[in-house]
Amino acid sequence: MIAAIRLRGRTGIKKDVAQTLDMLKLTRINHAVLIEDNPSYNGMLQKAKDYITWGEVDQETIKEILSKRGKTAGNNKLTEGYLKENTDFSSIDDLSKALIDSDVKLEDNGVKPVFRLHPPRSGYENIKKTFVESGSLGYRGDKIKDLIKKMI
Repeated sequence: MIAAIRLRGRTGIKKDVAQTLDMLKLTRINHAVLIEDNPSYNGMLQKAKDYITWGEVDQETIKEILSKRGKTAGNNKLTEGYLKENTDFSSIDDLSKALIDSDVKLEDNGVKPVFRLHPPRSGYENIKKTFVESGSLGYRGDKIKDLIKKMI
């Protein structure tokens, strides 16, 4: 499972990159999505690499995102009670396990696929340089967990 976060706005963006970001549901700054790790999504991430950062997340990080920033239809907070009543899952932990195994999608269970995050504590490093160049953009592997913890 990959988490992708939009870091830059829409000023001066090319049309095809804007369409790619719309397909990824990354329409605003500091929004995050959870996507599967497959070649189609990898190509989309590469196309939008100058506006987003992404990396692999583990079950613990997904559980934290769902419990603290997850929303249901009607913009209500995602709770264990909602999952028990409306889905086959009894807890957020079970849902995060199913997401890691790619058994289920968030939209199928009434959970919004986009997570609105805060700007990171202590700010971004640099939103015009890649992560390799000590910036914030592009692929960051497991280090995405640190950024997400700063943003939740």
